[in-house]
Amino acid sequence: MGAGRQIFSACTRLALRARGVDTGRGLVFFGLPIVERHAGSSIALGHRVVLCSTCAGNPLGVNHPVILRTLRAGSAIRIGDDTGLSGAAVCAARSVSIGAGCLIGANAAITDCDFHAVAPENRRYNTSPDAVGCAPVIIGDNVWIGMNVIILKGVTIGRNSIIGAGSVVTKSIPPDCFAAGQPAVVRRQLSSAEDAAALRTRADGSAG
Repeated sequence: MGAGRQIFSACTRLALRARGVDTGRGLVFFGLPIVERHAGSSIALGHRVVLCSTCAGNPLGVNHPVILRTLRAGSAIRIGDDTGLSGAAVCAARSVSIGAGCLIGANAAITDCDFHAVAPENRRYNTSPDAVGCAPVIIGDNVWIGMNVIILKGVTIGRNSIIGAGSVVTKSIPPDCFAAGQPAVVRRQLSSAEDAAALRTRADGSAG
């Protein structure tokens, strides 16, 4: 990493810390992320996390900067060591936890809530926590999320698994498997490193 990139990343890290974000060592930023921490909530980035918010950080390009946003007091976003996100949006009304060594591909969206009430009465303005469904999202270590994947509330994705590009994940996915589709379902188990490598072309768009 060049001196200019190091200075930019250091300054961005300091700016995030000034907003109450817990930041680890060696963070790398390509462009400025959008980070909004609700009062009384927490956002924590592990060591050597990479946030790619411009096309310079991802060969496929990104539609928007990385977005990290907590929505309520008591909510939390946790991103583990050595994880990379490219133009991904992560929103937490309760909790989104992303493990270590993960690849979050271009323009993925991860949220633990519905944002609006299901009941039709006054849906436009009903933001009551009792009316808007939410449930924690947990992504295990070494998970690869392909480009344009959507992960919805209450989902757990087990360690080492791969989610194919363009999938919509509505239910939990076990460890060590390849899942894809709308909704995503398990397509096969990953029994070896060779299996994982063979699937890379099907889960395109990983973060750097």
